[in-house]
Amino acid sequence: MMSGTTSPRSSSDTVCANQVLDTRIEEGLHREELRAEQYGGDDPQEPLPKEGGIIPVPPESKSDPYKVEWDGPDDPANPQNWTNRYKWAITVLCTLMTVNVTFASSAPSAAGAYIAAEFGVSTEVGYLVTSIFLCGYVVGPLLWGPGSELFGRRLIFRVCLVVYVLFHLGQALAHNIATLLVTRFLTGVFACAPLTICGGVIVDIWDPINRGRATAFFSAGIFVGPVLGPIAGGFVANSPLGWRWVFWIMMMFAGACTVLALIFLPETYAPVLLQWKAKRLRKTDPETNAKLYAEHERSDWSFQGILHRTLYRPIKMIYQEPILLLVTVYLSLVYGILYALFEALPVIFVGTRGFNIGESGLIFIAVGLGTTIGAYLTVPLSKHYPELIVKWRGFPPPEERLYGAMIGAPMLVVGCFWLGWTGQYPSIHWIVPALAAIPIGASVALIFNAFLSYLVDTYLQYAASAFSANTIMRSCVGAAFPLFTVQMFERLGINWACTLLGCCCLILAPSPFLFYKYGTWIRSKSKFSPCPDLVILKELEAEKAANEKGADRA
Repeated sequence: MMSGTTSPRSSSDTVCANQVLDTRIEEGLHREELRAEQYGGDDPQEPLPKEGGIIPVPPESKSDPYKVEWDGPDDPANPQNWTNRYKWAITVLCTLMTVNVTFASSAPSAAGAYIAAEFGVSTEVGYLVTSIFLCGYVVGPLLWGPGSELFGRRLIFRVCLVVYVLFHLGQALAHNIATLLVTRFLTGVFACAPLTICGGVIVDIWDPINRGRATAFFSAGIFVGPVLGPIAGGFVANSPLGWRWVFWIMMMFAGACTVLALIFLPETYAPVLLQWKAKRLRKTDPETNAKLYAEHERSDWSFQGILHRTLYRPIKMIYQEPILLLVTVYLSLVYGILYALFEALPVIFVGTRGFNIGESGLIFIAVGLGTTIGAYLTVPLSKHYPELIVKWRGFPPPEERLYGAMIGAPMLVVGCFWLGWTGQYPSIHWIVPALAAIPIGASVALIFNAFLSYLVDTYLQYAASAFSANTIMRSCVGAAFPLFTVQMFERLGINWACTLLGCCCLILAPSPFLFYKYGTWIRSKSKFSPCPDLVILKELEAEKAANEKGADRA
């Protein structure tokens, strides 16, 4: 179908129908949301200069009769129109893949000492099995993000998952530490594809009203995987099977998930689907449809264009956007603490309580319970959101996403002090510091869910660049923490090491409260935040004034 047809249905279609809005503003907001959905938060166009604290929406281009679009708002080929059952099946599959690759990041952490002993290297080098994997998370997003937009989500998933499975062979069969670390790094590069792309898949298929629950479910998988890893890895490494079987089990799990993805995961990226449609129409009738094209075919996919969006823009945003910078610093610290636990909990429970590696791994059940609770709390904390979407014409203030972080920020401080000052003394029953892992896990999930949603709503069509900068920085920090965690806990003591982490969290804990109060003003000065809520706020104030004036006349 050609231009002139309606674009995919989005939240602004459903909630604005009964609202009285200026036609020009309504159409501008509609186009802005569609661009955010269509490009998965990676708009190829740079933002226009702000006018009155708001990025003006580019005027709609002249209708092109040869441009292929959807066959109306109810086109079944549009992923936004798939059934909820099918969408949930895709969401579950994405979550399973995420659990798998994050499981792979942490499972060998319990085997670090065994690996170091077998290859005759220091214990610190043994800890690299976790850190070097996370270094792959730094490189991967630069490849798979633009790759999924150029070739489609499904192809990148298939290629990366197959290669990811095969690289487990190099880890399980390694004869020296160099082979193990190199294959571990390359595994991390390919393993981060689900982490990089699954968020885009959720944006592809879910409208903003229903996206919150899907995102909460998906984010639970991000934290469940790292928690399950040390539990399984600890028992396997401590068993007669030995540390190599940690990697064999990882390969079996990865292989099963890859088979499911190869069979059941569809293509969801709208520009690529429209490109396929254009090719199909040209092939069906080469003469009549020779001039038909999809917008994706004419996008800037030069090396310079890709480099600009994937590297230059994220770097530019991280030093120009105070919201992105502070959120990234905070999430990097939280992410580092999560991965520091993989080395800290064995120090606490093996060193002072006499647990073996397998038993200490069971403490991660408390972390998993906490992250599950935190992910679940996201649902009731978002119950007010459908009403806000109606009131704010589909664009509520992003600061409404911060309630979870307001709970999680002080909870994380409490959890760090609780763990440190009860874990230091063997006279205190082991269950007391073990229970401290629950608020730590819950706060990690609450803070991540809140702030990542905040970034999406703040930057809309530029959210992918914000996520790229955030992912690269927090992966660097997550990779660094395991390298010094054991030394820090041994030299400072468990109590003061956790106090140091707790004080760092305490310094950043006011962040969600400050953003809630001053976020609107900061966003109005931002170059990359469109601030559609400010447009709607002016309309709401005008409507209120008009209603009050009418009431006075009556």
